[in-house]
Amino acid sequence: MRRRRLLTAGLTAAVTAGLGTAGITRAAAAALDPTLPPGGNFDLAIWQLQLPTGSPGNPDTVSPARLKGASGYTNPAYFWTDKNDGSMTFWAPEKGVTTPNSNYARSELREMNRDGSAADWTLSGDHTLSAQLRVVSVTKNVAVGQVKLGTGGTSTKPLLELYYRADGDIHLGTEDSPAGGQTLHRVGNVALGVKWTYTLNVSGNTAALTVNGVRTTYTIPSSFNPYRQYFKAGSYNQSSSESTTNGAKVKFYSLTVQHG
Repeated sequence: MRRRRLLTAGLTAAVTAGLGTAGITRAAAAALDPTLPPGGNFDLAIWQLQLPTGSPGNPDTVSPARLKGASGYTNPAYFWTDKNDGSMTFWAPEKGVTTPNSNYARSELREMNRDGSAADWTLSGDHTLSAQLRVVSVTKNVAVGQVKLGTGGTSTKPLLELYYRADGDIHLGTEDSPAGGQTLHRVGNVALGVKWTYTLNVSGNTAALTVNGVRTTYTIPSSFNPYRQYFKAGSYNQSSSESTTNGAKVKFYSLTVQHG
C-alpha cells in the first residue's frame, strides 16, 4: 500500500472523486484560500522552511510544527500567501544568508517526516514530488525542485535539480557522481509568469521528470546507491550580488509528495 502525503487542500476530495493527475491539480489550486497562511492551504507538516536570513553560514529555519495549520508561520518578505490567488509564494534575493556549501540564498522547503525528523529515504521504492507553479520574477536562474543527497556519504550535492531560467527555458541538472559534475538537460520552455507543472520521480536507479505532460527518463549512477535522499521545493536563487531587490519569486499552486 502506498503512503500518500497529500499536501494541498482539496486533494483528498479530488482523489475520492476519481480525478486524474490533472484533475487533482486543478481541484487543489481551486481550493486555495487567499486569507490563510501557507499552512492553511498546504499540508506543511512534512516540510521545514529555510530562509535567506540569519547569521553567516547559518540561515534561519522554521519547523513543520510552526509552519502547519491555519495559524501557521508567514513572512511578508520571503514566504507568504498571495492575497489574489492563494498561492504559496517564495522570494529569494540575490543578497541573503546562505548555507556553508552554497553561494546562493534561498526561501525553500526541505522534506521532513511527520514525526519531525529529517526525511532520508533510499533509492529503492518509488518517490515522487509533484507541483503546479509559476515563476513571476528571476534574475538569471532559479531552482524550483530538488532531490538532495542525505546520509550515506560525505557529498552534499543535489542528485537532481530543476532550474527555470530568465528566458523561460527549463533544465534538469543530473549529478554525474557524488564527487560532483552536473549534466544539464533542456526539458521545455514556459514564459515568465505562466503556470506549469512538474513531477520528479525516483524509482531505484531511474529518475523520471515530467514537465507539462512530457516525460523524460535518466539513469542514476550506481555510485549514488549508498546515499539516501530527500526532496526540496521553493525558490533557490542561482545568482548572487549585493542587491536585495533582484532575485527570484516563485508561486506554488499545488505540491505533493508520494512514497511507495
